[in-house]
Amino acid sequence: MKKIKIVFFDVDGTLVPLDKDDISEKSAFALNKLKEKGIKICVATGRAPIQLPKFRGIDFDIYLNFNGSLVFNENEDIYKNPLSKKDVFTLLENGKSMDKPLAVASKEIYACNGTNPDLEEYFSFGGSQPEVYKNFEEFIENEKIYQAILPIKENEYERAMDNVLTTKIAAWWDRAVDLIPKNGGKGRAIEEVLSFYDIKKDECMAFGDGNNDLEMFESVKYGISMENGSDDLKNISYDVCKSVDDDGIYYYLKEKGLI
Repeated sequence: MKKIKIVFFDVDGTLVPLDKDDISEKSAFALNKLKEKGIKICVATGRAPIQLPKFRGIDFDIYLNFNGSLVFNENEDIYKNPLSKKDVFTLLENGKSMDKPLAVASKEIYACNGTNPDLEEYFSFGGSQPEVYKNFEEFIENEKIYQAILPIKENEYERAMDNVLTTKIAAWWDRAVDLIPKNGGKGRAIEEVLSFYDIKKDECMAFGDGNNDLEMFESVKYGISMENGSDDLKNISYDVCKSVDDDGIYYYLKEKGLI
C-alpha cells in the first residue's frame, strides 16, 4: 500500500452507528493518530454544514457536504455545485402529486414545505429537523440549494424524478433519498479535493457503507467498506473492515500500520 496522504470518512453507518450520536473512543483515537502522522482527514457526508458532527477533540481538515455539492476547509470554499432551480421546482411539484413533503438545504438552512414520519426520522440521524417555511418557493428562488430530500422508497423513484433533467438520486437509506446534481457526487468532489491539494488517487483511502459512497470508492485507490455496508459497495471495494459497531475503522487502520 502506497503512502496514504488523505482519508475520507462517511459519517452515518461508518463513523457513527445510525442509532448513536458520537463516535467510539477507539475511532476518535484513530482519527487523531492519523492527524498526528500528517494524514489529512475529510468528513464526506450527505449532511449539511449545520449538521456536521462535533466529535470530541477532533478537527477535520476538510468538510465534504451534501454528498459533494459543497466542499470547504477552515479557510475557504474548495468546490460549490448547487442544484438547478428548475429541477428543484419540478421535484416540488412531483412531491406534491405524491403527497410527499420536500426538504431543501442551503449552506446554513434546512427548509421544507411540510413533514411526515419518514422525513422526520431521516433528519433525526443528523440530530435536527428542517424548518417549515410558509414561503417555501420564495426560499428556493432566493437561496443556492445544494441538496433536496424526498421521503420516497425505491418503487417511487421513477415518478419522483419525472421531468427532472440535471439531478440524480444518492440513496443511503430505504425510506428517503438525497437529490444532488447529476454531474456531482462524492466522487466528483473528491477529485476536486485531490486537485486542490495535489494528491494522487493512489494516495487516498475512504471508508463508507452506503450506495451514496459508490462514486467515492471509484475516486480513490483504497475504498474500504464497513462490514455493515451495502452489497453493492462491498462488490467494488478494495477491502472490507469490521462493522461500525465493532470499531472497524480503528482495527483496519491499526492492521495496515496507518496508526
